[in-house]
Amino acid sequence: MISVEAALEKVLALCAPLGVETVALPEAAGRVLAEPARARITQPPFDASAMDGYAIAADDLRPGARLRVVGESRAGHAFAGHVGAGEAVRIFTGAAVPEGAGTVAIQEDTTRSGDHVILSDSAGGGPHIRRAGDDFNEGDSFPAPRVLRPADLALLAAMNIPELRVTRRPIVAVIATGDELVMPGETPHSDQIIASNTFALKAMAEAEGAEARLMPIARDSEASLRTVLELAADADLIVTVGGASVGDHDLVGPVAEAMGMERAFYKVAMRPGKPLMAGRLGGSVMLGLPGNPVSAVVCGQLFMLPALRAMLGLPAPAPRLRRARLACAVEANGPRAHYMRARLEPGAGDLAAIAPFERQDSALLSVLGTADALLLRPPEDPARPAGHEVLYLPLHGVDT
Repeated sequence: MISVEAALEKVLALCAPLGVETVALPEAAGRVLAEPARARITQPPFDASAMDGYAIAADDLRPGARLRVVGESRAGHAFAGHVGAGEAVRIFTGAAVPEGAGTVAIQEDTTRSGDHVILSDSAGGGPHIRRAGDDFNEGDSFPAPRVLRPADLALLAAMNIPELRVTRRPIVAVIATGDELVMPGETPHSDQIIASNTFALKAMAEAEGAEARLMPIARDSEASLRTVLELAADADLIVTVGGASVGDHDLVGPVAEAMGMERAFYKVAMRPGKPLMAGRLGGSVMLGLPGNPVSAVVCGQLFMLPALRAMLGLPAPAPRLRRARLACAVEANGPRAHYMRARLEPGAGDLAAIAPFERQDSALLSVLGTADALLLRPPEDPARPAGHEVLYLPLHGVDT
């Protein structure tokens, strides 16, 4: 067995950033920007009013000033003339500030009287002008790599960038194995169960930016497993679930090796998830996950998601652990790292409190569904009292 850290290092060594493709800006949400983008325009492209009011010469901003209104400037319809001393231009938020105007007297500080505007005794402040380039300038760089968020798309649109260079989505083939499995909606025999793990793994992969495919269930025969693995040959990442242990019917390792898989490791000093395997099969990275539901999901968090982040070219793909304080005492841990299903609770100080569930059986999906964190107990960690600071991994879509 190797440590979790050593196993993750070997998994990441199997992965490399994928190719780059061009997508239209509306299709770029959630994609990974692969190359920096540069602004094709300055924003604002002109000095713009930040308020409704009157654009005037800076020297005319004084209480009681009476100014002649000579025009209007509104968004998309700028005043073409010049503002001289004693003059004002009615202006609206976002409109171009006319030449000669040095400030905007806000509407609340003015009184209109025919063709004139009178500044109140409270008039002042300002200039209430957004200067050209306050936001960004032509040629400014938008950095890569990064996952594109909605606010990023707004900024890139404002930069007048209609297309982006993004990393290709990794293709993930998820394969459940075992004669005991049937798909949801089918009627299982008395000795069968419903396949469930693959649906969680597919959703996790898609949330990370991958294109995930549920493959047919591979039955407990070399021919069936080989057929399904061949169907998945075009995937960037093949994830098998079950069949990775050492029983007579655990065929993933032997069949994959017979097909040319180069194994990177087998078995990790962790629980749940000890019978984990990784390697390369043809042009695909391969992860052989345990069959127990919790084991599969935990291994997916720790190894599949970092592999996808590495393929997407994101920096620091390893899971980002966070800190909390124990809400209750915990017993000493054994020789393997233990990822305990846990619930986060409000803390008394700057850190949240974390409480592990009493039942930690790796077959209990109901407990996993209630958990929002994995409490990490390092190998040989001694008993810890309530309040002790510990590390945890967020679950359920929280950034890891």
